[in-house]
Amino acid sequence: MASKDPRLARQLGVFDATMIVMGGIIGSGIFINSYVVARQVHTPFLILGAWLAGGAVALLGAFIYAELADRYPNVGGQYAYLREAYHPSIAFIYGWALLLVIQTGGMAAVAITFSRYFLEITHAPWSAPAVATLALGLLTIVNCLGVRAGTSVQNTLMALKIVAILALVGCGMFFVGAPHGVIGPALDQPFSLSLLTAMGAAMTPVMFAYGGWQTASFVAGEMREPRRDLARGLLIGVCGVVVLYLAVNFVYLYALGPRELAATETPASSVMRLAFGERGATLIALGVAISTLGFLSQGMLTAPRVYFAMAKDGLFFKSVAWLDPRTRVPVLAIALQGVLAVVIAVSGRYEQILNYVVSVDFIWFGLTAASLFVFRSRTLNRETNLVSGGFRVPGHPVTTGLFVAACALTVLSTIYKYPHNSAIGIGIVVAGIPAYFFWRWWGRK
Repeated sequence: MASKDPRLARQLGVFDATMIVMGGIIGSGIFINSYVVARQVHTPFLILGAWLAGGAVALLGAFIYAELADRYPNVGGQYAYLREAYHPSIAFIYGWALLLVIQTGGMAAVAITFSRYFLEITHAPWSAPAVATLALGLLTIVNCLGVRAGTSVQNTLMALKIVAILALVGCGMFFVGAPHGVIGPALDQPFSLSLLTAMGAAMTPVMFAYGGWQTASFVAGEMREPRRDLARGLLIGVCGVVVLYLAVNFVYLYALGPRELAATETPASSVMRLAFGERGATLIALGVAISTLGFLSQGMLTAPRVYFAMAKDGLFFKSVAWLDPRTRVPVLAIALQGVLAVVIAVSGRYEQILNYVVSVDFIWFGLTAASLFVFRSRTLNRETNLVSGGFRVPGHPVTTGLFVAACALTVLSTIYKYPHNSAIGIGIVVAGIPAYFFWRWWGRK
């Protein structure tokens, strides 16, 4: 018999957490965007060094979020950390940006990418927005059936994604007829300020490629042992992604060389075409389609828990906090996410929205990481939930400070490179301030 006061079902374990972490990071970018790094730095040493450095920063972030998860294993994850460290208004503005821009814009863009690859493979007589709408609609329905149903689909797609990446690595290593190799000089110019500037420019797309692991914290309220399993999932998942990313970029360099990698905007297709001709390009298109669908599945599973937490705090429509008594998931929050993503996908405005938010995404990373300084400074027994023997970030405060600095540099670099889009993105965030006061007033009615 269903409970009259249903609660989120705690059904997820460490394997689910790991797959969610990896699924939040790996989308279509690793199959396509490595050429951007190769256009900034031009030797295998520097290219792989950029990806390794980005992985190190992501691992620092995973350590930080692991401790935060241990301290506050609450529904909403990052939203809860910001609320507890600073003020409910900061958490609301984050959720506001996530719902209206960051998550929905990202999902709309990825849905269109999926639809293009799907149509390339199947030649179905449909439009890209129609396929995107169908994909988003199906994933919305699956996740409304329960967290176990949504996670099962996510885990399956993530496993297929890993298979596709490993297949790309294997084909590039063993079936390319005339590989370039990766042996060569470490630097193509003397060490100088211009080299540092180029490395900084290369790090920007790398940092964004490693983003997304924080979304696993959103489903902390549905993990059986969130303090243990979320922390482990974050660390295992990020380490797994670092290994996969380095392997893929090694293969790109091995098969194509730095110059050809910089010249192609579809490196995965180029590698597979060298290995198996056009059949290879079709196979990797299938891999990209699976990867993008998995990314959509992860977003549909995780982000609605933030809107649910906002509604529980009285900062959003009360109905969004409703749990289906049978499935024990926030179906209205999930449906809201799906509908908004469909609207943006059909409108064709997703590319503009993504350009607006790249500068603000890492603001939230930095603020969330800095919250650890706040929690550490409070009296341990009176104001935090950290129990004796809980997870601690190794090397804090130095490592935490390095991560916050890396986030700040990424934000400043993006603002410098894209001032117009960054100003619009920051403006959208600032618009959340009056919205917060409106919802606080509305919640008192």
